[in-house]
Amino acid sequence: MYMDIHQLKRQGFKKTQIARKLGVSRTTVDDYLKRNPEEMAVWEAGTQTRSKKLDPYHNDILSWLKEHPDMSAAQVFDWLQEKHKYTGVAESTVRNYVKDLRQYYHLPKVLKVRQYEAIPDPPMGKQMQVDFGETRQQTMKGEEVKLYFISFVLSHSRYKVVMWLDRPFTTKDVLWTHEKAFEVLGGMPEEIVYDQDRLILVNENAGELIYTAAFQSYQEERGFNIYMCRGADPESKGRIENVVGFVKKSFAKHRIFDNIDKWNEACQAWIDRTGNGKVHNTTKKRPNAVFQIEKKHLRPIHKKSSIFHQDSSSITVMVRKDNTVPHKGNRYSVPIGTYKHGETNKVRISRIDDEMLRIINADGEVIAEHKIDHQKGQLIQDTSHRRDRTKGIDAYIQTVTAYFRDTAQATAYLQEIRSLYPRYTRDHLQVIADVVKKSEGKHLDQALDMCINEKLYAGHDFRDVWTYLHREYEKTKPTDTTEKESSSNVSRDYDQYQPTTRNVDEYIGILEGSVYP
Repeated sequence: MYMDIHQLKRQGFKKTQIARKLGVSRTTVDDYLKRNPEEMAVWEAGTQTRSKKLDPYHNDILSWLKEHPDMSAAQVFDWLQEKHKYTGVAESTVRNYVKDLRQYYHLPKVLKVRQYEAIPDPPMGKQMQVDFGETRQQTMKGEEVKLYFISFVLSHSRYKVVMWLDRPFTTKDVLWTHEKAFEVLGGMPEEIVYDQDRLILVNENAGELIYTAAFQSYQEERGFNIYMCRGADPESKGRIENVVGFVKKSFAKHRIFDNIDKWNEACQAWIDRTGNGKVHNTTKKRPNAVFQIEKKHLRPIHKKSSIFHQDSSSITVMVRKDNTVPHKGNRYSVPIGTYKHGETNKVRISRIDDEMLRIINADGEVIAEHKIDHQKGQLIQDTSHRRDRTKGIDAYIQTVTAYFRDTAQATAYLQEIRSLYPRYTRDHLQVIADVVKKSEGKHLDQALDMCINEKLYAGHDFRDVWTYLHREYEKTKPTDTTEKESSSNVSRDYDQYQPTTRNVDEYIGILEGSVYP
């Protein structure tokens, strides 16, 4: 490094440029430039003889930093405690040691900074924030697995609870983890903050919230208030966002996965030791110490939720956007088109026996039957439920445009949708085709003109415009009663008029006495 710094200086680089190029601080560059080769040799020899507390772990720390260049000093400190049970130094000592290693071995750190908006702390027992996360981990066999976790944090004390699964969460899993979190906390807060997750929220429209049936039943039973964040608004739940990032970077990153039980045990030990045991950067207090006071302000829970005692032979679930329904950790298909945008999309699942289950829609119609798969994370799909892919997009567009008066204009409109949504073109065409079927040819061209003028290029936009036009037409269309009254009025107006009658002699005179043979 000494030779590189002097060489770059001779080439005309400034100190800041040298520091940036070599990945060291400007202070280091300035210090090295002030020393001549003899002074540098004496200093380097001194560093070789002076021992440090962390020298016995030099090779381990160096291997961690080389394998994971973005590793933080805080995580090195935590790994020393976990892997070597070493607690003989302060975290600042580890930070300085890691800094020296990075400079000496040219191991710059990759930094990723995310900003959050600061909001005042709510009172004790007032609020808890909840969010989900997922990571990809290496196994002991060198394979990669995807893990999922849910995290809870009390907004005042910053006390955290984290639980992991080796499969995607279901709504039942969410309710179960809530119960476990309340059990760990020894009570329940007044308000819980959520992100707009499909396991909790079905639809949100300008503040009108529709929850999944199971979650709404659970919330009504437990009685906590819900604060649902707007989409793409992480600042409104910055505390849990920080927890999710903390779990990913400080606990999960670079950790080898064995099995889910050991993983949860390791995470709990990490939470106790680091997540809740270390002084929080913002509050300057240990979360577990503040929690001892805050838990007295939580609402007590005296009995287990009744939702876990319901008959599993007949349950209500929500149809997902991919036209599947979740059951026992698997996904079962329903006919394409069962999912309707903006509707509740509820179906019932009942077991026929130990091997088969039946899916029934809101009208009581059986729409699917599947053999039960006893594994987890499987997609069980009936081939008859899959979308007909034999017809190409071009042919599909021609089929739809045939219903419009100006086929060239309709083709241009659908091609624009295709360019905007290349992966979902068929779905948008399906929505427009459904409108065409029920329109009976009415208002289609008017809806097309309005969409083009307003630059509304999407299947659901076309559907909404046509629905509006059809509704307005129905308001102004004369009813059958009005037509009948109008007809009867006309007939009554002519009742006062009687046809003129003539004497037969007048007709004989006109015909000049001629008669028919």
